Amino acid sequence: MKRQENNQLTKFWAKHQFEIIFLSICFAFSWWLMWHTFTYHHSTMYIAAKAWSDFSAHIPLIRSFSWGKNFPLQDPLFAGEPTSYHFLFYFLVGMLERFGLPLSLALNLPSVLGFFGFLCLIYAIAQALFKNRLTSVLSVFFLIFNGSLSFLEFFKTHPLSWQTPKEIISNTAFPSFGPYDGKTVSAFWNLNIYTNQRHLAPAYALILILCLLAIKPQLEKKVISSKKAVTIGLLLAAFPFFHSACFGMAMVIIGCFFLLFPRQRKPLFIALAIGSLFGLPQLMMMQTGGGSNHFRFHPGYLIADKLNFKNFFHYWIMNLGLAFFLIPLGFSKARSLTKKFFLAFLPLFIIGNLFQFSPEIAANHKFFNLPLAVANILVAYTISLFWQKKILGKLLAVTLTFFLILSGLIDFFPIKNDRFIAISDAPKNPDVLWIKKNTPPDSIFLNSSYLYHPASLAGRRIFLGWPYFPWAGGYDTFKRSAQIKKFFKEKNKTAICSFLFRHKLSFVALDRPSKDFPFNPQFWQNNFSPVYQNRKTGFKIYKTAILCR
Repeated sequence: MKRQENNQLTKFWAKHQFEIIFLSICFAFSWWLMWHTFTYHHSTMYIAAKAWSDFSAHIPLIRSFSWGKNFPLQDPLFAGEPTSYHFLFYFLVGMLERFGLPLSLALNLPSVLGFFGFLCLIYAIAQALFKNRLTSVLSVFFLIFNGSLSFLEFFKTHPLSWQTPKEIISNTAFPSFGPYDGKTVSAFWNLNIYTNQRHLAPAYALILILCLLAIKPQLEKKVISSKKAVTIGLLLAAFPFFHSACFGMAMVIIGCFFLLFPRQRKPLFIALAIGSLFGLPQLMMMQTGGGSNHFRFHPGYLIADKLNFKNFFHYWIMNLGLAFFLIPLGFSKARSLTKKFFLAFLPLFIIGNLFQFSPEIAANHKFFNLPLAVANILVAYTISLFWQKKILGKLLAVTLTFFLILSGLIDFFPIKNDRFIAISDAPKNPDVLWIKKNTPPDSIFLNSSYLYHPASLAGRRIFLGWPYFPWAGGYDTFKRSAQIKKFFKEKNKTAICSFLFRHKLSFVALDRPSKDFPFNPQFWQNNFSPVYQNRKTGFKIYKTAILCR
């Protein structure tokens, strides 16, 4: 029996050793990428500077589940309103921490598995469609190292010389980070998008699982089984809480498969029906939060204000690089069934260029990242066709590959060379520790500072976090900011207490006065006694029940 098992293992290794080695490297890279951008030692979070802003929203959400009590679900940075954010990934992270995993492992483990799964599925789909290892490997490389023309911006400030390799390796800034730096190439093609938005790669991986379940029977000239149809439907139904935009994207892709593959229409109809039946109510429930009613016609994505044919093509050539030309070439060379698979992703690109779904149009990047990752399989296929030719073909394949990954290589080193920002956590941070131990888990704090507030780190909700994040979720941050400023100008104790009770604020936490929080420290010191005070920093906490008795 053992000899038979050993023979089977030997045969399996001989047949799949390349995939095992290559995917092991992909796993190691995924592990390094996530741990390199977030670690935790001795009650201190170490967050990569390029992820620091996004994590100031993700950590409070995680902690609202692990150390707090966030039910009914509310945005922890905009307390009192139902959440409009797809929370499921961070709920999972929070539960892992709640059940004993360190925060770094609780966050990084699902992040690693999600990104690694994304790479694996790109490889698997390329292999299923083209049966070519070079195509599959290049597809993964083109996902990791984006093919934009941002390297042109790099060479504007770093002219080509013998020092160029050293300048690339020591680089600490992305050459182009549009629209935030005013440049054309978007910030959303490099790996930063996956290290910051940890839930994005797992959501894409789930979509690709659906695609693989749907396309493999078609490739084998079979009909999708009832069991697989139900599985696809249930996976669709799981999306809204995991990633609401990806729910719509997955429904569009499976809907296109329904139209393009007549043989699969009955099982795919069942899948779409299950997905709609259980998914749409979740989506509608989330729309009761701040994120409702921001859908509008917005042609042109980030160049809407100067949209014309010339600018449109210039924008996408700069952002897609050589892939802009190689994708249609690869498509023309693919067989009919394979073309239909790729056509199912085209509506996502069209939707992202025509409509706006949230207050910030830049958030439409998610409609482009996935189709580009899939379309890069066609780029890889084209390169593999050139490689099969004689010397000139191989030379062309190598040259094209170099320019397809050059921007990605340059963009890799700002992540590798990034500095870390340390955030003290409990028990090292006495403010966080006191809040965690002495306040109810469902407490709401009226805060006087934004990012990484001690109450947020302790899992409690605050009245208004950094406005960008609640605003991007569709909440009226301008109104709430005005309410806070009016409150802190108030001198009447009855009016102060009325505000605190009306908004169910359990505590008031005061740091230093600022433009956004213009309170008078002397007024609070003369009229109210804090239940906690950090004498080193001046941070004070007032309890509403005591303040207003």
